[in-house]
Amino acid sequence: MYAAVFLDRDGTIIKDKGYINSVSDVEFYDFTFSSLRTLASYFKLFIVTNQAGIAQGLISFEQLEAIHNFILDKLRNEGIKIEKIYTCPHSAEDKCGCRKPEIKSVIDATKEFNIDLQRSYVIGDHLSDALLGVNSGARGIYVLTGHGMKHRKHITAETERRIIITKSLKFAVEKIIKEIRKK
Repeated sequence: MYAAVFLDRDGTIIKDKGYINSVSDVEFYDFTFSSLRTLASYFKLFIVTNQAGIAQGLISFEQLEAIHNFILDKLRNEGIKIEKIYTCPHSAEDKCGCRKPEIKSVIDATKEFNIDLQRSYVIGDHLSDALLGVNSGARGIYVLTGHGMKHRKHITAETERRIIITKSLKFAVEKIIKEIRKK
Protein backbone atom coordinates (compact mmCIF):
# COMPACT_ATOMS: atom_id res chain seq x y z
CA MET A 1 0.00 0.00 0.00
CA TYR A 2 1.08 3.56 -0.69
CA ALA A 3 1.07 6.68 1.46
CA ALA A 4 -0.50 9.73 -0.17
CA VAL A 5 -0.92 13.47 0.20
CA PHE A 6 -4.23 14.95 -0.90
CA LEU A 7 -3.82 18.64 -1.71
CA ASP A 8 -6.40 21.36 -1.95
CA ARG A 9 -5.96 23.48 -5.08
CA ASP A 10 -6.86 27.16 -4.51
CA GLY A 11 -5.13 28.74 -1.53
CA THR A 12 -2.82 25.75 -1.04
CA ILE A 13 -0.83 25.07 -4.22
CA ILE A 14 -2.05 28.06 -6.24
CA LYS A 15 -3.11 31.49 -5.08
CA ASP A 16 -6.83 31.85 -4.40
CA LYS A 17 -8.26 34.52 -6.69
CA GLY A 18 -11.94 33.70 -6.27
CA TYR A 19 -13.48 31.59 -8.99
CA ILE A 20 -10.63 30.92 -11.38
CA ASN A 21 -12.08 30.46 -14.86
CA SER A 22 -8.99 30.90 -17.06
CA VAL A 23 -5.44 29.56 -17.10
CA SER A 24 -4.26 33.17 -17.02
CA ASP A 25 -5.61 33.35 -13.44
CA VAL A 26 -3.45 30.44 -12.24
CA GLU A 27 -0.52 31.60 -10.10
CA PHE A 28 1.56 29.13 -8.13
CA TYR A 29 3.03 30.07 -4.77
CA ASP A 30 6.84 30.45 -4.78
CA PHE A 31 7.16 27.38 -2.56
CA THR A 32 4.77 25.10 -4.47
CA PHE A 33 7.19 23.32 -6.79
CA SER A 34 9.94 22.63 -4.25
CA SER A 35 7.37 21.54 -1.65
CA LEU A 36 5.63 19.15 -4.02
CA ARG A 37 8.92 17.71 -5.29
CA THR A 38 9.83 16.90 -1.68
CA LEU A 39 6.45 15.28 -1.04
CA ALA A 40 6.60 13.32 -4.31
CA SER A 41 9.74 11.53 -3.15
CA TYR A 42 7.74 9.98 -0.28
CA PHE A 43 4.07 10.00 -1.34
CA LYS A 44 1.63 9.64 -4.20
CA LEU A 45 0.09 13.08 -4.78
CA PHE A 46 -3.53 13.97 -5.50
CA ILE A 47 -5.49 17.21 -5.80
CA VAL A 48 -8.95 17.32 -4.20
CA THR A 49 -10.92 20.46 -4.97
CA ASN A 50 -14.41 21.81 -4.39
CA GLN A 51 -15.47 23.84 -7.44
CA ALA A 52 -18.98 25.14 -6.68
CA GLY A 53 -18.54 27.65 -9.51
CA ILE A 54 -19.63 24.86 -11.86
CA ALA A 55 -22.96 24.40 -10.04
CA GLN A 56 -23.38 28.18 -9.97
CA GLY A 57 -22.72 28.53 -13.71
CA LEU A 58 -19.58 30.65 -13.17
CA ILE A 59 -17.28 28.18 -14.91
CA SER A 60 -17.86 25.34 -17.37
CA PHE A 61 -16.46 21.82 -17.17
CA GLU A 62 -14.42 22.65 -20.29
CA GLN A 63 -12.85 25.68 -18.60
CA LEU A 64 -12.12 23.62 -15.49
CA GLU A 65 -10.52 20.86 -17.57
CA ALA A 66 -8.29 23.42 -19.33
CA ILE A 67 -7.22 24.86 -15.97
CA HIS A 68 -6.48 21.42 -14.54
CA ASN A 69 -4.54 20.38 -17.64
CA PHE A 70 -2.51 23.60 -17.37
CA ILE A 71 -1.75 22.90 -13.69
CA LEU A 72 -0.83 19.27 -14.39
CA ASP A 73 1.43 20.29 -17.30
CA LYS A 74 3.21 22.93 -15.19
CA LEU A 75 3.74 20.45 -12.37
CA ARG A 76 4.89 17.73 -14.78
CA ASN A 77 7.41 20.18 -16.29
CA GLU A 78 8.73 20.69 -12.75
CA GLY A 79 9.13 16.93 -12.29
CA ILE A 80 5.99 16.51 -10.16
CA LYS A 81 3.43 13.80 -10.86
CA ILE A 82 -0.14 14.27 -9.68
CA GLU A 83 -1.88 10.89 -9.84
CA LYS A 84 -5.37 12.34 -10.27
CA ILE A 85 -7.48 15.41 -9.60
CA TYR A 86 -10.76 14.79 -7.79
CA THR A 87 -13.27 17.60 -8.30
CA CYS A 88 -16.60 18.22 -6.60
CA PRO A 89 -18.69 20.38 -8.97
CA HIS A 90 -21.59 20.75 -6.50
CA SER A 91 -22.63 23.56 -4.20
CA ALA A 92 -22.82 23.04 -0.44
CA GLU A 93 -26.61 22.96 -0.73
CA ASP A 94 -26.46 19.86 -2.94
CA LYS A 95 -25.43 17.71 0.05
CA CYS A 96 -23.35 15.40 -2.15
CA GLY A 97 -20.81 12.85 -0.96
CA CYS A 98 -17.89 14.32 -2.90
CA ARG A 99 -17.76 17.82 -1.39
CA LYS A 100 -15.05 18.15 1.26
CA PRO A 101 -15.11 17.25 4.13
CA GLU A 102 -17.08 14.25 2.82
CA ILE A 103 -14.67 11.41 2.08
CA LYS A 104 -15.81 9.99 -1.28
CA SER A 105 -12.81 11.34 -3.23
CA VAL A 106 -10.30 9.95 -0.75
CA ILE A 107 -12.06 6.57 -0.59
CA ASP A 108 -12.13 6.42 -4.40
CA ALA A 109 -8.38 7.14 -4.50
CA THR A 110 -7.77 4.53 -1.81
CA LYS A 111 -9.47 1.87 -3.91
CA GLU A 112 -8.02 2.94 -7.26
CA PHE A 113 -4.43 3.54 -6.12
CA ASN A 114 -4.09 1.21 -3.09
CA ILE A 115 -3.62 4.03 -0.56
CA ASP A 116 -2.93 3.52 3.14
CA LEU A 117 -4.84 6.37 4.79
CA GLN A 118 -3.15 5.88 8.16
CA ARG A 119 0.11 6.99 6.51
CA SER A 120 -1.49 9.76 4.45
CA TYR A 121 -2.23 13.49 4.79
CA VAL A 122 -4.75 16.05 3.53
CA ILE A 123 -3.52 19.66 3.23
CA GLY A 124 -5.67 22.73 2.62
CA ASP A 125 -6.65 26.26 3.58
CA HIS A 126 -10.22 25.50 4.65
CA LEU A 127 -11.36 23.58 7.70
CA SER A 128 -13.17 21.21 5.33
CA ASP A 129 -9.75 20.16 3.98
CA ALA A 130 -8.32 19.34 7.40
CA LEU A 131 -11.57 17.61 8.38
CA LEU A 132 -11.39 15.51 5.22
CA GLY A 133 -8.16 14.18 6.66
CA VAL A 134 -9.71 13.53 10.07
CA ASN A 135 -12.90 11.99 8.62
CA SER A 136 -11.00 9.65 6.29
CA GLY A 137 -8.44 8.40 8.81
CA ALA A 138 -5.56 10.45 7.36
CA ARG A 139 -3.90 13.44 9.06
CA GLY A 140 -5.49 16.80 8.37
CA ILE A 141 -3.26 19.85 7.92
CA TYR A 142 -4.69 23.37 7.85
CA VAL A 143 -2.53 26.01 6.15
CA LEU A 144 -2.84 29.75 6.76
CA THR A 145 -2.43 30.76 3.10
CA GLY A 146 -5.47 31.44 0.92
CA HIS A 147 -8.49 31.62 3.22
CA GLY A 148 -6.66 29.95 6.10
CA MET A 149 -5.82 33.04 8.13
CA LYS A 150 -9.29 34.52 7.64
CA HIS A 151 -11.07 31.37 8.88
CA ARG A 152 -8.55 30.43 11.60
CA LYS A 153 -10.78 31.90 14.31
CA HIS A 154 -13.53 29.38 13.48
CA ILE A 155 -11.41 26.39 14.51
CA THR A 156 -12.44 25.16 17.93
CA ALA A 157 -9.93 23.99 20.53
CA GLU A 158 -11.27 20.45 20.14
CA THR A 159 -10.74 20.50 16.36
CA GLU A 160 -7.31 22.09 16.76
CA ARG A 161 -6.21 19.07 18.83
CA ARG A 162 -7.15 16.77 15.93
CA ILE A 163 -5.35 18.63 13.12
CA ILE A 164 -2.01 20.27 12.37
CA ILE A 165 -1.95 24.02 11.68
CA THR A 166 0.95 25.50 9.70
CA LYS A 167 1.77 28.74 7.92
CA SER A 168 1.85 27.31 4.38
CA LEU A 169 2.37 24.22 2.25
CA LYS A 170 6.12 24.68 2.73
CA PHE A 171 5.81 24.39 6.51
CA ALA A 172 3.30 21.54 6.22
CA VAL A 173 5.87 19.60 4.19
CA GLU A 174 8.57 20.26 6.79
CA LYS A 175 6.21 18.97 9.51
CA ILE A 176 5.34 15.85 7.50
CA ILE A 177 8.99 15.04 6.79
CA LYS A 178 9.84 15.39 10.48
CA GLU A 179 6.98 13.03 11.36
CA ILE A 180 7.92 10.33 8.87
CA ARG A 181 11.60 10.47 9.83
CA LYS A 182 10.63 9.79 13.46
CA LYS A 183 8.90 6.54 12.46
